[in-house]
Amino acid sequence: MNLNDTLSRRRFLRQSFAFSALAALGTVPSFAGRGKAPGAEGSNLLMVGDWGYEDFQAQTRVAAGMSHYVREHGLKTDALLMLGDNWYGPLEGGVESKRWQTQFEDMYPKSLFDCSAYAILGNHDYQRMPDSKVDSELEYAKKAGTRWVMPSRWYRFEFPEKNPLMTVIALDSNMPHEDGTPSKGNNFTLTPKQQAEQLAWLEAELEKPRKTPFLVVMGHHPIFSNGPHGDTKILVRDWEPLLKKHKAHLYLAGHDHDMQHLEFEGHPTSFALSGGGGADLYTLKIEEAQRGPYAAKVYGFSHLEVTPEKITLRHMDESGKLIHAFSKMPDGRVQIA
Repeated sequence: MNLNDTLSRRRFLRQSFAFSALAALGTVPSFAGRGKAPGAEGSNLLMVGDWGYEDFQAQTRVAAGMSHYVREHGLKTDALLMLGDNWYGPLEGGVESKRWQTQFEDMYPKSLFDCSAYAILGNHDYQRMPDSKVDSELEYAKKAGTRWVMPSRWYRFEFPEKNPLMTVIALDSNMPHEDGTPSKGNNFTLTPKQQAEQLAWLEAELEKPRKTPFLVVMGHHPIFSNGPHGDTKILVRDWEPLLKKHKAHLYLAGHDHDMQHLEFEGHPTSFALSGGGGADLYTLKIEEAQRGPYAAKVYGFSHLEVTPEKITLRHMDESGKLIHAFSKMPDGRVQIA
């Protein structure tokens, strides 16, 4: 089935329909400034994508916003999700690069984020400049004392560790070209063999009995995006049918440097993009009124709160101000604030 066939099977909810129809599903959940403080009810993850820019002024502002948000709400961060493009440009020294301390360990200080930082690979991580940043990131995870978690290119974990509520499938979305050839020059990707191995692994993992109420999948490249990169055809072909079949609750991504939340009519999966972590922002190609309910060219990060009853995702701007939020129930219902 090609991309056009897939997209013709459904249309995106327009913003007005999304807000009126979803509001009818129940009361709007509590968010900042309304009811309990964010994170007061459940386990909490903060996520940021496209953050490791060489000029890290914007990254510093976003990280400061994350710190302010945690302090303001007395939030205990139980995990970080690093959604790829962790390192733009050279990572001189590899595992011993000073950038690890400056732009990771100090940028997201352990004093506030004393938790695992689950990381996935983006396309800029796959650049050889001249050495493999992928190898360095995998090796850095083995260092004593680091919070950086990347046991392999793709992996699975449950969150929180005790009495888990969420099964997370962390994937490598760096695919060969459609003709099967890898990228050339400084860029490289999974090999076709690795691509096939990951897809078989993903199918096997999704077939396993799941004890948690929620299933979340994350990859750097979005399956659907209103940004300039657009929809990722190979992920629409290979991953989207699996998410639909197994009723994944969320697909988390970065890659386009903006913040998005897309809903498909009749689709069990909500698609959230958090790519405002520090790299230069991108102008949206599709407005949220056409495909929504939310898309904005803005720096920021996201807060994922999980309880047995719901997952709540909050998009925050670089200052830590709430700009969009929604909740997902175990049965797939969505509530938008």
